[in-house]
Amino acid sequence: MNQIIEIKNLSFRYEKDYVLESINLSVPKGAFVGIVGPNGSGKSTLMKLLLGLLKIQQGEISIFGEEHNKFKDWHKIGFVSQKANSFNTGFPATVYEVVSSGLTKKIGMFRFLKKSDHLQIQKALDSVGLSDFKNRNIGELSGGQQQRVFIARALVSEPELLILDEPTVGVDAQNVQSFYQMLDDLNKKLGITLLLVTHDIGTITDKVTHVACLNKHLHFHGNTHEFEELKLNELSDFYGHDVHVLTHNHAHHGGSH
Repeated sequence: MNQIIEIKNLSFRYEKDYVLESINLSVPKGAFVGIVGPNGSGKSTLMKLLLGLLKIQQGEISIFGEEHNKFKDWHKIGFVSQKANSFNTGFPATVYEVVSSGLTKKIGMFRFLKKSDHLQIQKALDSVGLSDFKNRNIGELSGGQQQRVFIARALVSEPELLILDEPTVGVDAQNVQSFYQMLDDLNKKLGITLLLVTHDIGTITDKVTHVACLNKHLHFHGNTHEFEELKLNELSDFYGHDVHVLTHNHAHHGGSH
């Protein structure tokens, strides 16, 4: 099975206004897909439909080859929301405890962790580079580190697909690059399929394998090379305002970013 997600003729409206119209999109196994679009373009609605948080009105979605309404293996999908920006930093939990809470889907609430569970937690912490912080209170960490904790929490149940909704909100600029590098490693080294909703068009073009431009309709869907060939005025038409794409292609220019 090559396609992890297949979306066909998907439309959705709140009351009478459509926010998504006739969306056709497939996500192949092992892809790193960046979904970009202006505010209010339907990106979050699409995520909620994929995750089963909203009911499909028109069209169909299949996940891992199964119809969405019959799909049961939700542990195969990890989700990281727009930060933990709203996260209460006074929350008295260590990094290790927060990550271990990602296992409740698999093992149930209040079950004792087995040795294999502890190994999984350690592996998830290693993969986001936070092993040294496992006994720290999560409130002591920076925004970027906290976001890594939530990614580790999503990774602990060993998902095959990771969906991230604007994960760099609240992450300072110098940490954004290393954050995307970590996602790149999860994709290439661990083979996890990634679906990333983002505003950082330019920052991600050297990491993602595919780009989908969403603004009620799917205006573009293709690989990164095809996306970079798009004319800037086409992108500006789609966004409704001028767009400056800063690609980080080191072959074209030196210097710092």
